[in-house]
Amino acid sequence: MCVKLASGGDPVFPFNVKLTGETVQGTSGSFRYFMWLVAQELQSLALPILIECPSASAGENKGKFLLSPKNIDYHDEALLQFFGVLLGVAMRSDVPFAVDCLKPFWTRILNEGLDFDSDLRQSDIITYNFIAGLKALKSESELKELVLKTCPTHFSGDECCPSCPYKFSYASLDGQEVSLRAGTPLISWNNLQLFIDSVRELRRCELTADNMIPIIQCGLESIVPLEPLYLMGPGDLELRTCGQQYIDIGFIKLHTIYQVGISQTDKHIEFFWNVVESLSQEDLRKLIKFACNQERIPFSCPLPGEWSGSVPRAALPYEDSPGGGKG
Repeated sequence: MCVKLASGGDPVFPFNVKLTGETVQGTSGSFRYFMWLVAQELQSLALPILIECPSASAGENKGKFLLSPKNIDYHDEALLQFFGVLLGVAMRSDVPFAVDCLKPFWTRILNEGLDFDSDLRQSDIITYNFIAGLKALKSESELKELVLKTCPTHFSGDECCPSCPYKFSYASLDGQEVSLRAGTPLISWNNLQLFIDSVRELRRCELTADNMIPIIQCGLESIVPLEPLYLMGPGDLELRTCGQQYIDIGFIKLHTIYQVGISQTDKHIEFFWNVVESLSQEDLRKLIKFACNQERIPFSCPLPGEWSGSVPRAALPYEDSPGGGKG
């Protein structure tokens, strides 16, 4: 994958994907389709690697994902390592791998520490607000007033309500109940701070994912050396791997060349851009998908006159980055 690409031909990718029964020339389109399809499967229930962040249920960061917390087995280890390989393949091939993971994932890939309060708010605003509400309590009477709204039997000595959230257990990111302290079943004013610290530690361990990140790094390092990546920030790494999610029409126009005999001032080209400018972001992604079999444009796009075989090629009356080979 380090060999300089020949201009005018199909890009050289780390492996070829051939779609059975499809009579198409080249393999670049099928490779980009494969990367898009795998990204979709990773973010579905088909594979047990990623889960949608809990903040999505509160209307924030919808469609953003985190690593699913678990005790990994051999099967999970193989999946995580191949996940890392795919991240490296996306970087080396300049084909966006559209896995919409939140900042904590990219931060840990770079072996950086979390900005815990900020990352918790992004990932799980429900827990963030729950902890903030408990921290704001000033007295035991305020705690009792809060708890009794949910569980009238909490302080009576009777059995607590099954749905009471004020016990020394808490739901993990994937919704599984986790015991925080043995032998301390209910929250009181005396152990409130211990409960807050235990919930924070649970989320810290889940977001840090120390049992999974090294395995992903192992797969990634088999394709891309890790040391140069440490010069990036988490946002840079995400952009380099996943491409640009927001499609800027001005950016597309800037990276467009026209075939011989077609001018930017031609009426049908002006009509085309007028239609494109009226499209929503969702429809723009569909247009990019139609033109070059991927929904995002790469992190690095050459200007006209700087084309190489490493960017996809649009089968339209203009050449649009993504594009592949010289027009």
